[in-house]
Amino acid sequence: MTNTPNMDIHPEVSAHFDADSNTISYIVKDPASAHCAIIDSVMDIDYAAGRITHDHADALIDEITTRGLTLDWIIETHVHADHLSAAPYIQDKLGGKIGVGDKIMVIQDTFGKIFNEGTEFQRDGSQFDALFADGDTYMIGTMPCFAIATPGHTPACMVHVMGNAAFAGDTLFMPDGGSARADFPGGDAGELYDSIQRVLALPGDMRLFMCHDYGPNGRAIEWETTVAAQKANNIHVGGGKTRDDFIKFRTERDAQLAMPKLIIPALQVNIRAGTVPTDDNGNPVLKVPVNGL
Repeated sequence: MTNTPNMDIHPEVSAHFDADSNTISYIVKDPASAHCAIIDSVMDIDYAAGRITHDHADALIDEITTRGLTLDWIIETHVHADHLSAAPYIQDKLGGKIGVGDKIMVIQDTFGKIFNEGTEFQRDGSQFDALFADGDTYMIGTMPCFAIATPGHTPACMVHVMGNAAFAGDTLFMPDGGSARADFPGGDAGELYDSIQRVLALPGDMRLFMCHDYGPNGRAIEWETTVAAQKANNIHVGGGKTRDDFIKFRTERDAQLAMPKLIIPALQVNIRAGTVPTDDNGNPVLKVPVNGL
């Protein structure tokens, strides 16, 4: 990473919490124009009923429309395993480019095999409009932004830096929440520790926005902290905890965790940039691989 954050740019950040998946989606506005981006949108699913709706995405669309904003980007910080992306639904309503980390191809290849996808499923990231490599820059209106590769939770994880705000995806949780698991296919606890150190090398007063929060110990849901607070207080990596300590803790902890309840539909949809797969007749359909994960 060679980019330097411009801490004098203070983007306007609007957070939208989805209680079903404990996900926080963001609208990020360039302070000098009417342009914005959406980070980590959510498509609603009643998995038991096989029913998809768009209430959460409609709330994002309504806010952008009401505020008279122009949507430049719909960004996925990674391929989520706990919720479905609403990116193509939003793009159809508002435009904008859908972007994800360029290691999406690794994930498409891995889960293409698990879900027995046919040759018609392209494993080259072409479902997305932009594939970000480490250090890539882009614009939201007049605001320069850049991406930091942060593998470990998944190979395609990225932290996106926009002025004095950074969007951490699942690389970090709030200080009392620690870090995300590293036991999914392609995950690695050592890589996750190294990636977190890259984030903690950002300026101490950099605002950090989380993708998830679960309200540990019964506290209210939160999503914003700072690099300095993470360095001092994060229960998994703060206070100078070593790489070996983190790997030992993370490996033992991950072995006790159940799979996310929406991992099977989420991965099938999210490797397609938020598009639901279809059967031979063009009907939307989801597979359930047996003993595949």
